[in-house]
Amino acid sequence: MGHSHSHSHSHGHSHHHHSTNNKKALLTAFILIAGFMVVEVIGGLVTNSLALLSDAGHMLSDAAALGLSFLAIKLGEKKATISKSFGYKRFEIIAAWVNGVTLLLISLYIFYEAYHRLLDPPEVQSLGMLTISVIGLIVNIIAAFILMSGDKDHNLNVRSAFLHVIGDLLGSVGAITAALLMYFFGWGIADPIASIIVAILVLISGWRVMKDSFHILMEGTPENLNPETIKNALLKIGQVSDVHDLHIWTITSGFPALSCHVVLTDDQGHDAVLKKAQGILHDEYGIEHSTIQVEGKTEGCPSHHGTCN
Repeated sequence: MGHSHSHSHSHGHSHHHHSTNNKKALLTAFILIAGFMVVEVIGGLVTNSLALLSDAGHMLSDAAALGLSFLAIKLGEKKATISKSFGYKRFEIIAAWVNGVTLLLISLYIFYEAYHRLLDPPEVQSLGMLTISVIGLIVNIIAAFILMSGDKDHNLNVRSAFLHVIGDLLGSVGAITAALLMYFFGWGIADPIASIIVAILVLISGWRVMKDSFHILMEGTPENLNPETIKNALLKIGQVSDVHDLHIWTITSGFPALSCHVVLTDDQGHDAVLKKAQGILHDEYGIEHSTIQVEGKTEGCPSHHGTCN
């Protein structure tokens, strides 16, 4: 027993360490990007540049994404209650979804504005625009590095924030290119074209975040876990003759849950099989939370519907 205790303790510790890192990374990046976004909005209005304003729109969604992600981790730490038995961990996914929808709306607005500007390119102060977009690029590079210190590979929130910042970075590059083209060649049309490119980036990242979070909200099976493989692994345990009613879903990023019914060949050895099954799920598939109903072959599945899916 001592062994399993120490294992869960050490595991919990590393998890906690990640979340502290994530919080710090998200908060720092949030302050940085929100601050610069204000500069960009003012700059876009003063220089009359849509590319700057669309980049600021992108940065607004970034700041929102980072703020929401930070809030989600904070809320996710709240203890579970009777009415919210999984705590507030799901909030993170709802936040990611809202964030995805916002991105889509912002990109549609930029397309609309850019279309009007293509028909009638306005006068843009390219030098001011160049200065601001260069600073924007530097701010984004710093933010990307900060987020890389977080757990961007496993946490959907940190990952979506990281993708935002990368998209932003490209947006700044677009604005810089447009400013140079206008400054040297007087191509006023470069401004709306650059903003359309940014809008496409915003659209793609918004769609991706929305799709991933919607899948989780619909209790979809995590993409990295194959139910068939897991079922076969459980069937390999001695005495197990059947596995049914298998469900795998995600509570929040990096928190997969599973429930299933396991049928034993004889009515003995219940605990040993349970221990083995939990061990396989935890050690091989990283499933922290599993609920397994063990059934003897004689009585069969006590389900009122006769068969389980």
